Parts: sequence; C-alpha cells; structure tokens
Amino acid sequence: MKKVVLASFLAGAMALASNAQAIDSTGCGLGSMAWRGQSGIGPQVLAVTTNGLFFTQTFGITFGTSGCDPNGRVTGGTGRMVLAFMENNMEQYALDAAAGRGETIDTLAGILNMDSAKLGEISKQNFAYMFENENVDAVNVTLKLMEVTKA
Repeated sequence: MKKVVLASFLAGAMALASNAQAIDSTGCGLGSMAWRGQSGIGPQVLAVTTNGLFFTQTFGITFGTSGCDPNGRVTGGTGRMVLAFMENNMEQYALDAAAGRGETIDTLAGILNMDSAKLGEISKQNFAYMFENENVDAVNVTLKLMEVTKA
C-alpha cells in the first residue's frame, strides 16, 4: 500500500512539474474537476495526485472526457501569459472586446500568435460569454478566451 501511495504522489508531482497546458498547473482530469476553483498548493497536489492515481488525465485526453480536449495542444505557457496579462488589463480588455479592437486586442493577438482583426471579431462575438456578469475574474475570462480562440 505504501508503494501505491508513493507512486501516486510521484506521478502527481511529475504531472504538476511537467504540465504546461493549464492555467492552474493541474491540467484536465477528474482531480482537476473535483478541486476546480480552489487555490493553493494543497488542492493542486490533490488534483494532480488524483489524476495520476486514477489515470483520469490520460483517459480524458484520449477520449475527450473530464474537461480534456483530445485535439488540444500543449501551449508551453501561453495560457499563463494570457492570464498574467488579463490580471493587469482586464478592464481595458473588456472595453476593447466590446468594440472588437484596441491595444489589448493587439497585445493578446501577439501572445496568442493570431491576427488582431480575427481576435477582435472573436472577442466581440463572445463578449457576453466571457463577461457573463460584473464579478467575473481574470481566470474565468482567460479560460473562456482560450476556449473561444482554440488556443
């Protein structure tokens, strides 16, 4: 039993150390869904340990379950860069997204390696989805932006 726990902890630690796909460091999978919205090292370790112990991230990526996308790409930190930008510029991005153009659109297009006009159009079309209420936070806006741009 000790070997199983140690192996699952190591698998979780390796997944945490190597995962570059998600904004919250835990990727997709059952563990990531179970502790979604919580922050800190504890919930992240529990999420990756659950994913590693039950292979839910691998299964999810293979079959498109548990919040995983089999057609997704490893972004190498693009999501983190977008989140860092959004945390400091979300108000201005909201204004620019509503208009479909602006400096934040241009900057985000550079980070996402896409055309500014296309990102402006996508942002404007999905404004109500990304900014569903006045209390939306940078993490949710970033996740939704990454989803609608397929980044």
